[in-house]
Amino acid sequence: MRPVIGLCGFSLLSLAVLTTARPKAGTEQKCKSGPVDLVFLIDSSRSVRPHEFETMRKFMIDILNTLDIGPDATRVGVVQYSSQVRSEFSLKAHGNLDAMVKGINQIIPLAQGTMTGLAIKYVMNAAFTEEEGDRPKVPNVAVIVTDGRPQDRVAEVAAEAREKGIEIYAVGVARADMTSLRAMASPPFEDHVFLVESFDLIHQFGLQFQDKLCGVDLCLESDHGCEHICESSPGSYHCLCLPGYTLNDDGKTCTAIDLCAEGKHDCEQVCISSPGSFSCDCNKGYKLNDDKKTCSTIDLCAEGKHECEQICISAPGVYTCDCNKGFKLNEDKKTCTNMDLCNTVEHGCEHQCVSTPGSYYCICPEGQLLQEDGKSCGTCKSANIDLVLLIDGSKSVRPQNFELVKKFVNQVVDSLDVSAHGTRVGLVQYSSRVRTEFPLNMYHTADEIKAAVMKVEYMEKGTMTGLALKHMVENSFSEAEGARPLSRNIPRIGLVFTDGRSQDDITEFAKKAKEAGITMYAVGVGKAVEDELREIASEPVEKHFYYTTDFSAISTIAENLKLNVCPEESQGEIEVKDPCACESLVEFQQATMSSLEQLTQKLAGMTARLEQLENQLLSRK
Repeated sequence: MRPVIGLCGFSLLSLAVLTTARPKAGTEQKCKSGPVDLVFLIDSSRSVRPHEFETMRKFMIDILNTLDIGPDATRVGVVQYSSQVRSEFSLKAHGNLDAMVKGINQIIPLAQGTMTGLAIKYVMNAAFTEEEGDRPKVPNVAVIVTDGRPQDRVAEVAAEAREKGIEIYAVGVARADMTSLRAMASPPFEDHVFLVESFDLIHQFGLQFQDKLCGVDLCLESDHGCEHICESSPGSYHCLCLPGYTLNDDGKTCTAIDLCAEGKHDCEQVCISSPGSFSCDCNKGYKLNDDKKTCSTIDLCAEGKHECEQICISAPGVYTCDCNKGFKLNEDKKTCTNMDLCNTVEHGCEHQCVSTPGSYYCICPEGQLLQEDGKSCGTCKSANIDLVLLIDGSKSVRPQNFELVKKFVNQVVDSLDVSAHGTRVGLVQYSSRVRTEFPLNMYHTADEIKAAVMKVEYMEKGTMTGLALKHMVENSFSEAEGARPLSRNIPRIGLVFTDGRSQDDITEFAKKAKEAGITMYAVGVGKAVEDELREIASEPVEKHFYYTTDFSAISTIAENLKLNVCPEESQGEIEVKDPCACESLVEFQQATMSSLEQLTQKLAGMTARLEQLENQLLSRK
């Protein structure tokens, strides 16, 4: 779309009245309108009489005399139409006034119908093109002069022309139809539509609009340089500024009145300037009071606008959190963690409470185990353990014996107090490879474990005991597979069952298992190598190493194994243990004290019996 501007600084409605400008004596005054591409579209239908056409020809020449003609100023083209359209000369045809006047005087009327819509379409698609001399970013103006009603449709094509940026002036003479003129012209119609009674009166446009077209209004016609407002006066002008601004010494430019910079305000903290005015604001952490001038501190803690769990420390508009004694501020800088729960809660630990950030756990004296409730201490009967059994599934075991191995496993399970918080059991089978049948955290009852054991399928192939030990150390006793944290002091027990010599080295991971705190039991059958079993077993070896020549005897090993897992409940008899055979001095002391108490009770009974016999002898005397 081309910009629509007016000639001489006014709307181009003035072109409809362009006519002879009355020059001052001896001079010719030109209207300095700026660059314009102007096309006259003149009606030469048969209703226009020859003398009327001559009047129209003179009308165009008189308008040209008022314009600044030239390739870089105003370019003019002329198109006549009747039943057909003919370009008399294009915008680029003539570069001076004399050549244009000559071209207008050579026009021969067509003297046919009145196809105004066809003519507008030609002007839009042909006359105002670069090939015909149209310049980009220069206003396009079309002046249509007609004396009758169009014989085709004009509204649609005129609207399209206006949308493309062509400003249209419609001048009607005598029989012209006002409705058609308004359909062709650009808005506003009072500036772009003109109707006169005859061609002889067309020159009245010059008389009527001469002052409006080329009158000297220095604010409109000159480069006055006023930054804001130009106010005209006869023969002169002066500049003004918008409210809130002051005129500079150059009399043209304006500067905003900054009351803040001039100190003409009563803001307590921050003054925000606008031209000729101001408003007050406050620094961060303060709020503006109702007087819109003074400020008050924003105390987020006092207003409860914080997320501190325990202590809120206020600063203007911000806050920080802190914690009570014995607590630590978490990474979110809001919540707190109790660092000494043992001294602040009823922990219920029977022996000793150990605090951790936000939690605690109980521990027992050496030789005792933490019970299922996580608080009390006891011996093996109710003790919790994490037990992983490694069973040999090599080809030498044979299927029928493998079933006996599974029964052996279940016999061991029956001797334990299995639950999620009690003893946990995991099972690994190995041959040439290792397979976890179920981890420690899969089953929580003895019945579930025993059912899973009976579903285990025999692997066959080789005997990679070293690989199995590696798997147990690195995987089976991980917390991911259900082993409880070392901080819980839950004993970790590994039991290896094999019937032959290992096909790989066992030394490294047999040692690493013990270093990891795993108590190792080794059970061998048939061709199992005693040296390997002893290397696997924990100290004292005699307590952790078992062997039998026949698979049918492994049920006896299961019973004996129970004796070593829970030695205090093995026989129910009084037995003073050798301190060297005990796992700890505490265990020895407990066993010894228990035995002494029972001996004391028996001696008391014997003393009472002797006193009774002595009394009977005295009575006989």
